[in-house]
Amino acid sequence: MIIVDKPYISPSFTQMLHEHQLPVIRTAYAGEVGLSSLPSAISEQEAARRLSQEQSLRLYATSENAIGWIAEHLSGTALPQMIETCKNKVLFRDLTAQLFPDLFYTALNISSFDDLSIDEIPMPCIIKPAAGFFSMGVHTIASAAQWKETAGLIRQEMRLAEGLYPKEVLDAEQFIIEGMITGEEYAVDAYYDSRGSAVIVGIYKHVFASEDDVSDRVYSTSKELIEEHVEEFTVFLDEIGTALHVRDFPVHVELRIDAKGHIVPIEVNPMRFGGWCTTSDLTTMAFGFNPYLAYLRDERPHWPTLLAGTDGQQFSIVVLDNSTGYDTSQIRRFDHEALLTWFSHPLELRKIDHTEYPVFAFLFVQTDESTSGELDRILRSSLREFIVLEDTVLSGR
Repeated sequence: MIIVDKPYISPSFTQMLHEHQLPVIRTAYAGEVGLSSLPSAISEQEAARRLSQEQSLRLYATSENAIGWIAEHLSGTALPQMIETCKNKVLFRDLTAQLFPDLFYTALNISSFDDLSIDEIPMPCIIKPAAGFFSMGVHTIASAAQWKETAGLIRQEMRLAEGLYPKEVLDAEQFIIEGMITGEEYAVDAYYDSRGSAVIVGIYKHVFASEDDVSDRVYSTSKELIEEHVEEFTVFLDEIGTALHVRDFPVHVELRIDAKGHIVPIEVNPMRFGGWCTTSDLTTMAFGFNPYLAYLRDERPHWPTLLAGTDGQQFSIVVLDNSTGYDTSQIRRFDHEALLTWFSHPLELRKIDHTEYPVFAFLFVQTDESTSGELDRILRSSLREFIVLEDTVLSGR
């Protein structure tokens, strides 16, 4: 069963719903995007009844915005608690503390920022909302002297983000400070089956411009990447699943591998794969494998077959968030056509209304060794090359 919600569903996801006649819950958003009229669509009441009575029935959410619906309609099931163990980063750290005894973390409210004894916090560290999304409110703190400025920036970001997402998705009150998790960063789309065993349906490397970069600009996948990590990541996710007691459950996991080869989780995002229909759609483009259907049908990818013929190819998502330094109100438009000239093999461009969300577009691209510099270039761009400012900004008024 599928529940759709803001901020976005992709054309390919919508096409999948039509082709396979998957049951879609008739929420208000489903009506807005024309899915309530599907023959397979079911009422909210019927969906709640079936999900409460049929324990093996799997639910996939296109967005964590749907967590509110789940909490309201499925309170008598195990699903809300499974979501809470993942979504609340403080609770997640508590439940997995025995697996990672050397990782420092502490919780605090935004109202107590000024009372924090910052000199007692191991440096460097990272602060983020206890329930967060899209790198909002995430900051690296290199020294105690940096804390006052960082606290001010977080307060400003939380004010700007107010109303964009439900509290279950982005909590502007509670935060967590964690010891810096170093190493290469990866994202993993996976699901837990009825026995609690992990099934990986996609692996992506999160590429950064520098050590201080915390943006979501580029995620890449390839045959070589999946072959290298699929076995060890499966073992790792099995351990996490045991600690969290999850079953029939999709997740989008962010993790790092440190210099000693230890895998440490950054966070486990519940009920979905990559947000905004990104990573799983990329897997379909790259390897012809549909992670959504795999989860709903309890199918396991046979990676040797899926990866055949893709040697040396890299498939990436470029997240074009507003890193220009200009406020949304100052930007007239984004030049998507100019952006496309930076890439030799774009796969799909998804334009986003930047006045509603702080994102200009999502771009899916294919590169190889000879064109990998295209990703390096966009990683380091402020995106100012592609924006057209309002006349009042250009005139200095």
